[in-house]
Amino acid sequence: MFERFTPEARQVVEGAQQQARELRSDRVGTEHLLLALLTRQGTTASTALGRHGLTREAVAADIVRLTGGEELDAAALTSLGIDLDAVRSSVEASFGVGALDGPGARSARTGHIPFTPGAKKVLELSLREAIAGKSRSITDGHVLLGLIREGQGLASTVLHDRGVDLPALREDVRLASKP
Repeated sequence: MFERFTPEARQVVEGAQQQARELRSDRVGTEHLLLALLTRQGTTASTALGRHGLTREAVAADIVRLTGGEELDAAALTSLGIDLDAVRSSVEASFGVGALDGPGARSARTGHIPFTPGAKKVLELSLREAIAGKSRSITDGHVLLGLIREGQGLASTVLHDRGVDLPALREDVRLASKP
């Protein structure tokens, strides 16, 4: 199937890997595909998403909020009576300034990061969208259509929370994809 991807669509799949690394995720999910689509400027998908008010920065913030992110970890420790600033000061007094800044257990992965079943489904659905549109290749627009059609992953939650009109977004992609 990957051989049918245009160079732009391949860059989205590769970009999703990078987005997962940046967010320190151990799997590539639908949310990383959405971020990768938003990262590439001037494409069918990024233009359509932009028309619906989405930016990479806003979506990334939503993902961090929805997945808990570091702030919730800090809040949980504070609720247990642990003062993170005091812990940092104590560690830095013993081991030097920046002792806690190095890579830890959640450091960014290198190499291939596996795709979640939902992200794999998006890629499968992008092929189906291309076939339905009588296209010989899979474009970034087809990846976005597959993402919309999948409808269950974190990307769908973000789109829903942002009030995106999915039928209108789908139509924008279809219109932009016509030769």
